[in-house]
Amino acid sequence: MTGSWFTELTTWVAGNPGWLVFALFATALIESLAIAGIIVPGVAMLFAFAALAGKTGIPLSEALIWAGLGAVAGDVLSFSIGRLLKGRLDAVWPLSRYPGLIAKGETFFRAHGGKSVIIGRFVGPIRPIIPMVAGALHMPWRTFITFNLLSAVGWALVYILPGFTVGTALASEIKPPPHFYLVLGVSFGVLLVVYLILLQMRLGLGEGSRPYRWLETTMARYDATHRFWRLYTSERPARRGEFPLPSLMMSVTALALFLILAQVVPVSSKLYELNQQVLAWFALLRQPLLDLPMVAFTLAGDPPVLIVAAVLGFLVLVFRGYYAAAIHVAAAAILASGSIWLLKAGFGIPRPDTVMLPPSSGAFPSGHTAGATVLVTLCASFIAAESRQRQRWQSYVLLSLPLLPVALSRLYLGVHWFTDVLGGLFLGLAITGVIRASYSRYDRVPLSPDPFTWAALGLWLAFTAVYIAGHWDGAVLAYSPQPVTP
Repeated sequence: MTGSWFTELTTWVAGNPGWLVFALFATALIESLAIAGIIVPGVAMLFAFAALAGKTGIPLSEALIWAGLGAVAGDVLSFSIGRLLKGRLDAVWPLSRYPGLIAKGETFFRAHGGKSVIIGRFVGPIRPIIPMVAGALHMPWRTFITFNLLSAVGWALVYILPGFTVGTALASEIKPPPHFYLVLGVSFGVLLVVYLILLQMRLGLGEGSRPYRWLETTMARYDATHRFWRLYTSERPARRGEFPLPSLMMSVTALALFLILAQVVPVSSKLYELNQQVLAWFALLRQPLLDLPMVAFTLAGDPPVLIVAAVLGFLVLVFRGYYAAAIHVAAAAILASGSIWLLKAGFGIPRPDTVMLPPSSGAFPSGHTAGATVLVTLCASFIAAESRQRQRWQSYVLLSLPLLPVALSRLYLGVHWFTDVLGGLFLGLAITGVIRASYSRYDRVPLSPDPFTWAALGLWLAFTAVYIAGHWDGAVLAYSPQPVTP
């Protein structure tokens, strides 16, 4: 029955493309609306409509905007319902049919506070519940609207971009390579498995939670999975037996997203148009006042700067006797450098031709973005590991901030396409996740900073400053925009 009406609806929308943007808006609204988002298969519908949008030629920006507006509207309605029914959420039909879900939503909100509005968008069945719970628990309107708008941006990209890229690839006149659909299917399958695991985990991936114990019990039923679970659990006495599930999920998810993007970029005309639009938008921003910091940021992400950071980190860890950590830092640097070089040479995607002396290497993926992602997220993971479970997100957020100016500088200076930067981010996260998961079984003692650590940090900052100063004139010339031909 459900499959029948879903098929009929998508067929009707395909035959009436003028209603497609309304279908995206309405589906996103319902998918984000309290209770309705649980009943309606919103994820499948959004993927189907996004694919139709890509196939029929609707601009990606338009699809993202309408879906994002629908998600925002659905959350605002849910928040208003929560304000109206505060204290009576589990007593009014149809909410009374889901008392357990309401309780889980309240628990999640009390544990994570305002950021639960952002996190809750991507967490299984509590997604349409959190805004209503936030309203019932007296979150201020201004705070809710801020978090709601911020989360809608990431939500629209995650839920619309995959379907849209598949639709544009199907409509493209370019014949995909033989492995295109195989890799795409396997990658989507991996994402589906990850999503189902996250759906089962619901309120967290950390050790001690009921879902974590459920997965641990399930893995213990089979000899091979039990050995895998025990092999990669932490050896630290305070966290003995803790499995690196968050790191593993991040690595698998980021790798699947990278493979999907890598398959679609060469054949999608819509992504080509998006890249051109982003390039033109940043070109309009160029002015001498902004050029100076952007050149500095991009020089700070050059390979020599990142390699010196890895070498210093390796030497400090070896000197202090943290041999396993040192080996994993070296492995991360080698894996990042090797994969970036091979992928650039393999894809051979040309760079934008907008500056005087563009780099000679291929465009996809962005090496600056991938390398900086590995550096900052790996450092953040080591530091966050010494924090309490609920405080780790603060370390990740704060320590990942330096990645943004490096990535933006590549777009601003016009030496990378938007998809190059996105691919570099996915690749970097995949490498960090697998390195952290591998290190977990060697994690026996805390990695606390000491004077040698601070000395190495100071030495790296000094090297970075000298490197930027020494390459400044050449970089300013190389990244100068080409003169516009009348």
